[in-house]
This record gives sequence, structure tokens and C-alpha cells, in this order.
Amino acid sequence: MRSRVVGTSERPRLNVFRSLKHIYAQAIEDTTGKTLASASTLSSELKGSVRYPGNVEAAKKVGELIAKKCLEQGIQKVVFDRSGYLYHGRIKALAEAARTSGLIF
Repeated sequence: MRSRVVGTSERPRLNVFRSLKHIYAQAIEDTTGKTLASASTLSSELKGSVRYPGNVEAAKKVGELIAKKCLEQGIQKVVFDRSGYLYHGRIKALAEAARTSGLIF
């Protein structure tokens, strides 16, 4: 999967990782290997507002937060890397929340 999805400086890669309890998202520029923005259910911005961090509602909030952080840095277009997870449930909720918050995939 990673060989086909590559992030550049114009379109960083939005990587998603999910565990049983949490979900994480990072905007990564692969040419330099730098993480430009990150958000998760463990982030200080979301820590108190998420009742249970392992559900779809928490994934939506992480999607909105990563979109907000990317837009603050001037990143509008990203390449979505779902890390081999099926596009449903929490992954889909995060992606759709990021899209409605202003990110373009």
C-alpha cells in the first residue's frame, strides 16, 4: 500500500492508525520524512471531550481536529492513506469529517 500512496510537499499523506481504544491521524511529507500535523483521541484538545475514544464519534472529532491543524499550516490537499484498513466505520468517519472540515482528498 505504501508504495502507491506517497505524500509530497504539495499533497502530504494523511496516515490513519486505529487500535481498539484509540485512533490516530498524521499528515506526513514523505520526501523529508517529517510529520506536519497530528491528532488523536489522546490529544490534549480532545482528551476531556471524548467519552469513549474507540468509537465513530471520537473518530469524527479526530478528523475535524486534523483538518483544522492542516488548514492552519496551509495544507488543503492531502493523499488519504488508510493503512490497509477497510474504508468503513471509524476510518470512514474520520475521512468524511476531515472532508467536511475543509481538507481535499
